[in-house]
Amino acid sequence: MSEPDHTAVRVALWRALHVLADPPPHALADEIGLQLADPGPDWRSRPDMDLDFTRRFRAGIALRSRFVEDLVRERGVSQYVLLGAGLDTFAQREPELGVRVFEIDQPGTQEWKRARLAELGLPAPYRFVPVDFESGEQWPERLAANGFELEKPAVVASTGVSMYLTREANAATLRALAGFAPGTVVAMTFQMPEEYLDEPDRAARAAAMKGAKAAGTPFVSFFAPDEMLDLARECGFQDVRHVSAAELNKRYLSGRSDGLETSGEEFLVATVS
Repeated sequence: MSEPDHTAVRVALWRALHVLADPPPHALADEIGLQLADPGPDWRSRPDMDLDFTRRFRAGIALRSRFVEDLVRERGVSQYVLLGAGLDTFAQREPELGVRVFEIDQPGTQEWKRARLAELGLPAPYRFVPVDFESGEQWPERLAANGFELEKPAVVASTGVSMYLTREANAATLRALAGFAPGTVVAMTFQMPEEYLDEPDRAARAAAMKGAKAAGTPFVSFFAPDEMLDLARECGFQDVRHVSAAELNKRYLSGRSDGLETSGEEFLVATVS
């Protein structure tokens, strides 16, 4: 059987670590990804699970999922598309919403995930759409062929993906999304250039980049907020806004006694007019 992407597994474990290691209230309660990943009994002793080292990372992973899932609830859409879905578990955690979930990702990770869901007896109300973004493949057509209704609005999430893609590949994705139905909301995370980061964030970024390069998935794209907004406009969006890590902290983590916060990843939120 194929193996899942190592980054997808790490993200799932960090979501679980937020629940297991951080006191409540939790920004996102997701331990199903831990069941999917099945990392073995000693997974918390892994270097990339160190509680101090992963503090900001796991907060960021939890908050970005919470923010996008809140958009799905607030917009009341019937379609939710995840680009680079990894081991996301929204469909298992929120079946009562009745949202059709379309997951776009690498074929190997999807094959492995489908098998794990079957082994665990978990519902899989997904439409799996295997795509290689860098290849220039016309993934909206693949999406439509799998039951996505192009004439209806959706929430489309692209979290933790843009930094692995070239500027051209990111632009191609945005151009495709700008052609979706009016009312469609795109939430895309991006990494800012180093000069925008404070010292703790620079250290965290350096560690993340080292790990990504070693895994064969180096960071290649960084955007200042204005650059990302301009790129979205160039690609056909008119209604664009920047949601900062600071805003996410204020919205979801304010008042905590442990000072937990995220940093590093920012959001572009673009709505099709």
